[in-house]
Amino acid sequence: MNSTTTSPNLDDLILKLTQDIEIKAPPEATFSALLEELGPSFITPDGKPLSAKLEAWVGGRWFRDLQDGNGHLWGHVQAIKRPTLLEITGPLFMSFAVINNVQYRLKEINGGTLLAFHHFALGAIPDEVRKGLQMGWTHIAEHTRRRAEGLQA
Repeated sequence: MNSTTTSPNLDDLILKLTQDIEIKAPPEATFSALLEELGPSFITPDGKPLSAKLEAWVGGRWFRDLQDGNGHLWGHVQAIKRPTLLEITGPLFMSFAVINNVQYRLKEINGGTLLAFHHFALGAIPDEVRKGLQMGWTHIAEHTRRRAEGLQA
C-alpha cells in the first residue's frame, strides 16, 4: 500500500491573535470582571452558559465542569499577578494536537485600563476553529468591559 503524506507549512501551524481593549474602570475592577467572565459567568457568543471554572492561582485549572467528574480541561494558570496579569496555557477548547498560551495584561491608563490580549497557538488547528476564535475572544473582552464598567456605576 502506498500513501503520500505532506508536511504542513509552518505558518499553517501557528496562530496569533491580539486585541487591545480600553475599559473605563480601574485595573482591579477589570481584573475581577475578567475572572468572572472566564469563570462562572462564561457564556458562548450565542448566549449558552458553559459552567466554566477558573481557579485563580498559579497551577489552577480552567475547565468546563459537566458534573459527576465529567468535563473538559482547557488549561492551567501559568502566571497570575493581580491586577496586571493572567496567563493560561493548555489545549483550551481544542481536542487537537495543539498547545496554547493566552495572556491578559492590564495596564492603568488615563480614565481606566488597557486590557492587552494575546493568544498564541502551535498545532493542527482546523480552519473553522481559527475563524471562531477571534469572535469568541472578542465576545469575552466585550463582556469583561461591560461588567467592569458596570461595577463603577
